[in-house]
Amino acid sequence: MNPFDYVRASNTVSAIMLGSEPETKFLGGGTNLVDLMRQTVERPSKLVDVTGLGAFIKESGNGGVIIGGATKNSAVAGSQIIRERYPMLSRAILSGASAQIRNLATVAGNMLQRTRCAYFYDTVGSRCNKRELGLGCDALEGFNRNHAILGASAACVATHPSDMCVALAALDAEVHIARSGGTRTLPFTDLHQLPGTNPHIDTQIEAGELITAIQLPMLHTASRSTYRKVRDRASYAFALVSVAAVLQIEDERIVDVRLALGGVAHKPWRATKAEAMLKGRAATTDAFCMAVEEELTDATPLRENHFKIALTKRTIVSVLVELARRSA
Repeated sequence: MNPFDYVRASNTVSAIMLGSEPETKFLGGGTNLVDLMRQTVERPSKLVDVTGLGAFIKESGNGGVIIGGATKNSAVAGSQIIRERYPMLSRAILSGASAQIRNLATVAGNMLQRTRCAYFYDTVGSRCNKRELGLGCDALEGFNRNHAILGASAACVATHPSDMCVALAALDAEVHIARSGGTRTLPFTDLHQLPGTNPHIDTQIEAGELITAIQLPMLHTASRSTYRKVRDRASYAFALVSVAAVLQIEDERIVDVRLALGGVAHKPWRATKAEAMLKGRAATTDAFCMAVEEELTDATPLRENHFKIALTKRTIVSVLVELARRSA
């Protein structure tokens, strides 16, 4: 780990001012950033501690809920309002990491965590365009069982590791960002980027910008939701495939459906093709299967992760069948 300076921000204005300095990183729970610093993947010259800024969960004026960026993951998962109105989000958070990490990790930090691709972490013997653009990608021909089948590129096939973010993508959350001279908001589905030719750029967050909150819209259907994670072991493992789903059925027809996938792409993957096919149709297993086939038309597996296509299909259909039975 390289030497670095540490300062604790007293308010958002001072945090943004300090965070705008070259080679500076914001520090939340540090559960990902500190690991990256130990591996010398990240080498900030200064850390700005923002854990004292914005830890809250409250109702917003439009009937939704707003969550402060510094709120701990465990506080969100255990919140009564989240468990009642957005059970999918609580389930997703509880599926991630360990209780100790959830007690330390922040909402904003979870959103900005970086891939767990082994080649990204190996600074000694592996090539990684995400770590240093132009090096190449050893995952393309290497051990790629856990890598992307959707939205990848010749430059990077890494996946996004968050469970929480998959649920936020399905919920149409909105990101509140503070920066020098004002604030801006961003649809959560626009926060993360696909790799393209610039896999070293993970998000739309610019230098000196600070995520202050995430806002959940009022969704009457969000209470009829679930999150399912398929992984190699029952705990402390990243998703091979995960599904966040909301399903509303009226008069035996689907009037609202929201689907987001984890473990299959460089960002939480909103399954818009499947959603479009399902709206207005009868909630049958055949309809679910057809929609999933459409969503995965462009899936491109690597040598060791062909199984993810079939696994993704089965998981989505199973989750939708489960939600349809609840609505019956």
